[in-house]
Amino acid sequence: MVSFLILYGTGEGQTENVATRIGDALAARGHEATVENAAEITPDLALEDFEAVLVGASVHAGTHQRAVTEFVRAHADALNSIPTAFFQVSLSSATEEGQPQAASYVEAFVDETEWHPDRIGLFGGALRYSKYGFLKRLVMKQIVKRSMPDADTTRDAEFTDWDEVDAFAADVAAFVEGRLGIAPPTGDENDGTEG
Repeated sequence: MVSFLILYGTGEGQTENVATRIGDALAARGHEATVENAAEITPDLALEDFEAVLVGASVHAGTHQRAVTEFVRAHADALNSIPTAFFQVSLSSATEEGQPQAASYVEAFVDETEWHPDRIGLFGGALRYSKYGFLKRLVMKQIVKRSMPDADTTRDAEFTDWDEVDAFAADVAAFVEGRLGIAPPTGDENDGTEG
């Protein structure tokens, strides 16, 4: 069993949903997963208590949550010495045309924090018009009309591919298990048939 910390930053809750889904997938695989909001962590949270760390953030106006950036910058040396992964949730990742922009946000984050995660996942986000104030709702509708002309801007919409999230969690788990020399859970190494 591996002890994972999943630290995330979120705006309207979609990154929290992704972090929780990853935590559930890791727990189902037999690992211990602690999911924490970077904006609410206490000083007694110690990275030494975890064997692997995943950090997630969403993108708003081209930047990630300050609490996530500050945490990673402050702990970059420790993060670079253990198995880690970064996942980003953004509308840019929701379209093929936007993926280069999404990747550029990750590059900027890595450059700014000097952290080099072993695995990176990019996931489409969500539009939570019902949670936006008037001005943000207006601005987001204009952005969506330009970048996603077929999208319905009259209601909340989710663009996260949950199969991709599950595949990312499985990939991270397998990587960490291999790096730490921990056998994968029973049943994952084959399909039960002899060959």
